[in-house]
Amino acid sequence: MMIGEAIRRRCTIALLALALDYVLGDPPNRLHPVSLMGHWLRLGERLAPATPLARLAWGGGWLYGGWWLVGSVASHLPRHVPVQGACVSLLLAYRGLDRAVAGVEQALRTGDLEEARRLLGWHLVSRPTADLSAAEVAGAAIESLAENLNDSIIAPLLALLVGGLPALAIYRLTNTADAMWGYRTEHYEYLGKIAARCDDAFNLLPARLTALLLALATHLINRRGWYAWQTALRDARHTASPNAGWPMAAMAGALDTVLTKRDHYALGDGDCIPDAAMMRRARRIVQVAMVIVVSGLWIGVCAGVWIRHATTLHLDATLKG
Repeated sequence: MMIGEAIRRRCTIALLALALDYVLGDPPNRLHPVSLMGHWLRLGERLAPATPLARLAWGGGWLYGGWWLVGSVASHLPRHVPVQGACVSLLLAYRGLDRAVAGVEQALRTGDLEEARRLLGWHLVSRPTADLSAAEVAGAAIESLAENLNDSIIAPLLALLVGGLPALAIYRLTNTADAMWGYRTEHYEYLGKIAARCDDAFNLLPARLTALLLALATHLINRRGWYAWQTALRDARHTASPNAGWPMAAMAGALDTVLTKRDHYALGDGDCIPDAAMMRRARRIVQVAMVIVVSGLWIGVCAGVWIRHATTLHLDATLKG
């Protein structure tokens, strides 16, 4: 396939997938591909040996086996753009992410802190939420929104553009494995080590691009984009992950606030306290970032058409010459 055609096709698939995700959202959990990936990983966890080195080898081998499985399934799916777009939409999660954050926002607006804590813990974070203050709940939801903009949208789209649906499926399996196994506990330390390192590697570029997108969106909204980017450059290293801090710190700078996780990190140095209104502003920044992404994909479609046309003209001229 010529490079122009490949660019046009993958950008078209991405645009269709984003449209389907926005309109339809996620299917029921029992039918969701990420849920099926979770079943694969839970099976691997149940069968894993007990000793550290054996668990390390098992975790890596089970992950690589999953790569082969999801990559093979993805590569054998019909190549038609509508089918590919529908499959890709199942591996993106913008609508679900925005609705999850909106649910926490609405609970805080109505003063129902218990419900806000419940929704936060159910949909967005793995940390304990039972004793979080309203400001901590709002801040955690904003952090999750920023981080998952990368994990659920930007990084999957980049994987699609680089390697098609098989690469996207491999990315989502790795990200799911890190979410399920990537804990520094006695049970998961060795089982999830390779998955965590692979996820770190896969997200090195997307996380920084997500921070840049958030900064650009912020500049278009309130002209704080440069401050958002500077905050990301300064504070991203404060998180244990080499990647998660980039979009979260950029969002902290964009909102002129401090986003914290108890006993772990503090990102940003602003004076504003996270609340429901700030959550709404964060969602608006992400919405504008998504408009930028869609615009970039349309440019990719046009560029692919132009490259294909120019290449065809060049070949015709060469043959005639």
